[in-house]
Amino acid sequence: MIVCGFALLGQVCGVAESGPQPPCGGMAPVPEYARLGESPAVKFWSEKELGADWHPPACTGWTGGGFSTLVTTAARFRHAGGIEGLLLQSGAVSSLAGMRYWSTTHKKWQVLIPEAYAVNDVQGRQRREDFTLEELKPGAVLYFQQADNLSGKAVFRLRIVDATAERLVFDVANVSLMRYLLLPLFHPGEMQSIYYLDRESDGVWRYYSMARTGKGASSLTVGHEASWINRSVAFFRHVAGIPTNQEPPAAR
Repeated sequence: MIVCGFALLGQVCGVAESGPQPPCGGMAPVPEYARLGESPAVKFWSEKELGADWHPPACTGWTGGGFSTLVTTAARFRHAGGIEGLLLQSGAVSSLAGMRYWSTTHKKWQVLIPEAYAVNDVQGRQRREDFTLEELKPGAVLYFQQADNLSGKAVFRLRIVDATAERLVFDVANVSLMRYLLLPLFHPGEMQSIYYLDRESDGVWRYYSMARTGKGASSLTVGHEASWINRSVAFFRHVAGIPTNQEPPAAR
């Protein structure tokens, strides 16, 4: 199947054999990492390319087949703070508030996440301070509340899969129903993302993310390719310490 990057991202067409592949299970990533200083390599995958029963690679720990939306992002970025800095940034849930992305509908930069904060448990009843370095250990399961500009407020689970001096892996999934006004968009577990951050050299890290929405997601969320790309790049920029509204947007 042909994997073509987007012209605004400066990517080149290539050939993919088996769909998206995170850097896990001893496998090389698909798509490949963009070079340092270049825009991320972002791919919006279609059911036509992968089939209705596509299953994620076993090394992700994800279960269930199929998807309604699937986006991968692969990049390199500079970071001098080591794994502790990346862990603390991952646990600084409140810093997500104010994240911006390019709205292809309104043709301007808009706030993607107006509110975000850590909570004490899966019910999300009690707000708390951001997670500490001591809490962000491999195997830790933590919870936070986040409001999306379109899908409303929901409680999410943050799970630290791996955290060493050379690698950070964590995944996120909604644990409460997500709605747009009164309409259900994503049932619990239908919005998933996983992030792989690997040290390449002193001060340089590789970034790979895969985001999936389940087959049962509302038809209102299907498609919107450019919007999903811009959202994915906004999260990369946040991790990499790049202003999320920096020109140019990934897709217009």
